[in-house]
Amino acid sequence: MDLLRIGGKILSRRKISKAIDLILELRGSGVAQQKVADQLGIDRTFISRLETLGEVRKGNRIAVIGFPIKNKDEILNLLHREGIEFTLIMTEHERWEFVKKDDGIDLLNKILDLIAEARSFDVVIVIGSNRRIETIEAIFDQEVVSLEIGESPIKEDKYVAPEELLKILQAVKKKL
Repeated sequence: MDLLRIGGKILSRRKISKAIDLILELRGSGVAQQKVADQLGIDRTFISRLETLGEVRKGNRIAVIGFPIKNKDEILNLLHREGIEFTLIMTEHERWEFVKKDDGIDLLNKILDLIAEARSFDVVIVIGSNRRIETIEAIFDQEVVSLEIGESPIKEDKYVAPEELLKILQAVKKKL
């Protein structure tokens, strides 16, 4: 039966299944968790927990965090092709929009959620300024591999050489 009663609610299993299929389809095509959440009007943490619930493989996982990146789409495509599961890549404009969008407590909660998610990975590759790299190294217990793109503060997007990032990814994967 498609319908299920829980308390005063009547739920459609088909509707839930279609929503989950859409979430997984969007995530599988490389759409960020936050963008999927915003598009569907749900919490990003729900998507993270859904992915954790269905995860088959653990270990040897790499996260990549970088900002401000001029060739963001090119870098995201590379990371997607390489099977990188967690990416937080932003332009300077997106970085400012991220911090302006929410008030203090909501912003803090988003940042803490992102940190908690990234901490579940074995290696975190950081693309950023010298200070941001130092800060991230201090936050994470796991190995942090850095690709410095300038001195702090960086106020404009920086080009990241895809071949340089690919070499780092290959070296990290061999090590794992």
